[in-house]
Amino acid sequence: MPSALTYPGVYIEEIPSGVRTITGVATSITAFIGRAQRGPVNRPVRVQGFAEFSRVFGGLWQPSRMSHAVNHFFQHGGSDALIVRVHNGADVATISVTTGGTALELEAANPGLWGENLQLVVDHVTADPGTGSLFNLRVEELDASGDVVASETFRNISTVVGHPRYAETVINDGSALVAVTTSAGDGDAPTDGTYTAGGTPGDGGAITDTEILGDRDAREGIYALEGADLFNLLCIPPFDEETDVAETTWDDAAIYCQERRAMVIIDPRAEWEAPVADTISNAEDGVNDLRAAVGNAFAINAMAFFPRLRMPDPLSEGRIAAFAPCGAVAGIVARTDAQRGVWKAPAGIAASFSGTQGFTYTMSDLQNGVLNPVGLNCLRSFPVTGHVLWGARTLAGADALASEWKYVPVRRLALFLEESLYRGTQWVLFEPNDEPLWAQIRLNIGAFMQDLFRQGAFQGRSPREAYFVKCDRETTTQNDIDRGVVNIIVGFAPLKPAEFVVLKIQQMAGEIQV
Repeated sequence: MPSALTYPGVYIEEIPSGVRTITGVATSITAFIGRAQRGPVNRPVRVQGFAEFSRVFGGLWQPSRMSHAVNHFFQHGGSDALIVRVHNGADVATISVTTGGTALELEAANPGLWGENLQLVVDHVTADPGTGSLFNLRVEELDASGDVVASETFRNISTVVGHPRYAETVINDGSALVAVTTSAGDGDAPTDGTYTAGGTPGDGGAITDTEILGDRDAREGIYALEGADLFNLLCIPPFDEETDVAETTWDDAAIYCQERRAMVIIDPRAEWEAPVADTISNAEDGVNDLRAAVGNAFAINAMAFFPRLRMPDPLSEGRIAAFAPCGAVAGIVARTDAQRGVWKAPAGIAASFSGTQGFTYTMSDLQNGVLNPVGLNCLRSFPVTGHVLWGARTLAGADALASEWKYVPVRRLALFLEESLYRGTQWVLFEPNDEPLWAQIRLNIGAFMQDLFRQGAFQGRSPREAYFVKCDRETTTQNDIDRGVVNIIVGFAPLKPAEFVVLKIQQMAGEIQV
């Protein structure tokens, strides 16, 4: 009510409606963990196109299977990725600039051989040429032919500590190419000239599971994603053509994905296809071993695919090579989400691969019938239809497990609802815990679920058949209220994919004349 009713007249008061819109979260932000030619280390960087990935991480690089997976992701319809670069012993290039006293030491912004292509150009054409400590610094990155591909200029910077444009502060705050490690704090300006990188920086060795897992306390490897607000899919490409990610690493990745309400995409192992005569039995045994390593409780947040893709390799004159499918699959998932919604299975004739010449193994229907019941999603080739994704089960989707999270769209829809409602009900905290609050909760969550029902996310002919929202005296007792707890129960009837279509055909007998 108004603060004080002091004079006769009409008073206007605005009353809150109690409506707080719940917005659905993104469903296909894909995190990639792996090796790159350059870029920040153990820090998630968001990129929204392969051109942006190339600028930050160096683009396609032969030792980096991740770079190919990211390219496949955007090629197949993905639009939002988080890149976590890890390395195994890569070094940082250094550059020393001569001054009258203490040297000005700089280093490349991140490890890698790319830092050898940096050079610094110093001149004294400043705003106040009479001031001996002022100078201009141009940072240049050169390509193999010596042409400048990137440049940064810092004008009127000083070596005097406390100066408003103190060199260390200005460069470290504004440069994406270099960082100052030792400042020339004696007030002497650097000598005019061009300075090149010294030392012997290197890209390090091939990464291993150790770099992928990292240290959680230090936020390394997959745990660097602690610095990301949200991701929905996780890809860890093989380390090279023959070296796969260890089963124990997939275990930790699945556990972490369950914590973050995400799904991990597991690539087929190289040994599943060797020898060729035993490919199907190898794949069947392999996925069972993988599920045993991950555990049934965490397998619901994983999905495995078989076999690998045969695609042209841009770094080998377009010759056909085998690639892990995780990036392409994530792109198809993103494309399906955008076109149909997270409740649609990312499989079928619309889930086609782009630029794929085939797969490393072509299976028959009967062979597909061996792998599908154990929860291994197959990639198939059909006449006219082409190369498509032909399975939509979680790693816990083996028939023998009878899991309620058997299907990928059902699990992903549940994760979408959990994350959206978790973020959309933060306003409930510290509100008076009684019927007015419960009514507002039912109103807001009900409106969100009704909107999804209209989009076709649930089974049922009416909202009553499709979902329910309960928050009242039955869900929240007086004991709960005394403990500061409000309980909300949300149920939904998920759409199950039509995995098997049965056509029954009957021959009509001709009319018998009596």
